[in-house]
This record gives sequence, structure tokens and C-alpha cells, in this order.
Amino acid sequence: MRNFMVFLLLSISCFGFSQKFSQQEKELILSGDAQTPLPIYQTNNEDQHKVLLSQSIEISPKDKNLPILIERMRLALAATDGGVGIAAPQVGINRRLVLVQRFDKPNTPVEYFINPEIVWRSELLDKGPEGDLSIENFRGDFYRSHSIRVRYDDLENKKHDEMVEGFSAVILQHEIDHLFGILISDKQQSEKDWRYKEVKVYQKSKY
Repeated sequence: MRNFMVFLLLSISCFGFSQKFSQQEKELILSGDAQTPLPIYQTNNEDQHKVLLSQSIEISPKDKNLPILIERMRLALAATDGGVGIAAPQVGINRRLVLVQRFDKPNTPVEYFINPEIVWRSELLDKGPEGDLSIENFRGDFYRSHSIRVRYDDLENKKHDEMVEGFSAVILQHEIDHLFGILISDKQQSEKDWRYKEVKVYQKSKY
């Protein structure tokens, strides 16, 4: 019995959380023209809002429909007015996948992160304005860690472990929040009574 339970737990850990797309998800990913953007879900639509508030689960990097979803999310982001990141729930897919524009790299490419996990955050924070592609006419100032360490998969099922800083780190934190059903409007409300202490940061002079 004990061996069976161990086998069951190992099976769940290996296969239970990194699943391929369901039939319903496949239909959404492949709906219409696969070479066009997927519509971005909005909070002012009750059914879409429920999807945005739901927890996302891991996806198998080997799923043959994943590259299609990534491309259609990339097209959806490109079609926005200045959007810099997008998460799979924002196109109706509650899976752990985000796309982020990397302002910390030459030519600021848009990169995907499969099953991302933030494993470390700096205590040093940045404060800046954020909007959301799913919330019309909303903008607010938020505190985010200046640096994060993130682990994620790629389409070849390779594991990555990377430090990200600055604005790119802010975008990643925002998009990964979406995977937990956290919207910035809710974040603003839940953190309204938080207090922050301003500190001065010094850089060594060359002279």
C-alpha cells in the first residue's frame, strides 16, 4: 500500500500539473485563423473576468499547440497600443505562460516564459505606473522588486534560471501575477494600507 501511494504521488507530481491542452483549450487556440491575434479578455465581461481571476496550471512544453498559442499571443500583444507583456489567461487559457518585452536586451525582443516561477525577489523596490490590457482605462502606481530570479521552461523542454532586473523584472512580476488570478486593480486595493520607507542608494564614483 505504501509503495502504491509513493507511486501515486510521483505520478501526480510528474503528470498532474504539467498537462497538455484540453480539447476546449485546443479549440480556442485554433479558433478562426491561426495566423491572427487571439482576442484579449476584459474584466467588464463577466465570463471573461472569471477566467482572469482563476489560477493557471502548468502546461507541457512539448504540446504541439503551444507554439501556436505563443505566436497568437505575440500577435495579440503587437496589436495593442504600447503593450509590453501578456499572460495566457488574458486570451482565455488558464495555463502558466507569459510573454514579456525584454527592455534589458538589445532590440527589446518579446520573449516567452513557459511555467515561470519567481524563486527570489530583491528587497530593493521600484515604483512606477502600470496599466493592464484587460482593464480598460485603469492605471496606478505600484511597487515591484527591482530584481528577480525566475525559473522557466522553453519549447525544447529545457530549464532556465535567470536574473532579471529593472523594467523587464517589473513586467514579469505583473504577468506572473496574472497566472495566480491577481489583477492590478485588486493589488491596488489589497496593498492600499502598506507603508514603504524611502532609502537612498549610492553608486561608487569613478573619480
